[in-house]
Amino acid sequence: MKAIRLEEPGRLALLSTEPVSAKIGPDEALVRVRRIGVCGTDIHAFKGNQPFFSYPRILGHELGVEVVAVGSASQNVGLDDRCSVEPYLNCGICVACRRGKPNCCINLQVLGVHTDGGMRELLVVPSRKLHPSKTLTLDQLALIETLAIGCHAVDRARMEPGEFALVIGAGPIGLAVMQFALEAGAQVIVLDINPQRLEFCRTQFGVPYTVNAASENPLAALQSITAGELPTAVFDATGSPQSMAKAFEYPAHGGRLTFVGLFPGDLTFNDPNFHRRELMVLASRNARSEDFVRIIALIEAKRIDTAPWITHRASLTDVVSEFPLWAKPESGVIKAMIEL
Repeated sequence: MKAIRLEEPGRLALLSTEPVSAKIGPDEALVRVRRIGVCGTDIHAFKGNQPFFSYPRILGHELGVEVVAVGSASQNVGLDDRCSVEPYLNCGICVACRRGKPNCCINLQVLGVHTDGGMRELLVVPSRKLHPSKTLTLDQLALIETLAIGCHAVDRARMEPGEFALVIGAGPIGLAVMQFALEAGAQVIVLDINPQRLEFCRTQFGVPYTVNAASENPLAALQSITAGELPTAVFDATGSPQSMAKAFEYPAHGGRLTFVGLFPGDLTFNDPNFHRRELMVLASRNARSEDFVRIIALIEAKRIDTAPWITHRASLTDVVSEFPLWAKPESGVIKAMIEL
């Protein structure tokens, strides 16, 4: 069985591994991996700056799969079903799981991060982590996890129709946040330093307002857009400590600041500035099963458009040579998709 493993920062290897055993547990399923989306987590791991990560590791947690075998107790999927994989393997018994927050389980194991992922031909997963669709393509199924990150972040912020929502960072996670903020009826503003990314947001996602922080004063631009009041919801999807610290300046009085990206370090902010506006600061980690179910239904109903997402493709055998190119900002990658 072929697999791609990240041996150490900057070095991927194509391996021939032992075949996956056909023996699966009653609550498990054996799936054939058909699509693998490459995300920021994979890029950060390749560059050596991904938290919660150890080497060597088989990457891959954005997966479109086909079911090959199901355990005797599995009821939600059947043979040949096409599914999206929810890659968050939670324990089910810790305080977070008991309170309906399995996405931040104390003992969480995320495929491709804490444990080997899906950048291989076959994979055994708990059947409850499979979300089938009879109509979505394999490409779309592999995009569900990325979209779920944005969906969960917008739900965390409790968006209201008509409010101004600022999304900082126009990478894949920022794009996912944008889509669900727009779906919630928000007036979306995107802040980035890449003019091509900002143009993409305007033309492909219909974002009404964009701010180029490389050529504009962000605070002044935001005040102009919002008639001086600033956005009531701010999302930082950069994973940049400088951007995250600066983000405290952007929410309106009584607003919310949601961190979707993260970095391996400490974050500081000015307390009086934070306190006088009574800001709410939130972390948004991963997503929940209901997010996957909701997103599949939204795409099936054509309320979420996935067409603009995939900009680059490669076969599994070409990943070792293509991946370093995808990791460079100048490559223009929005979403790279690996096909098996």
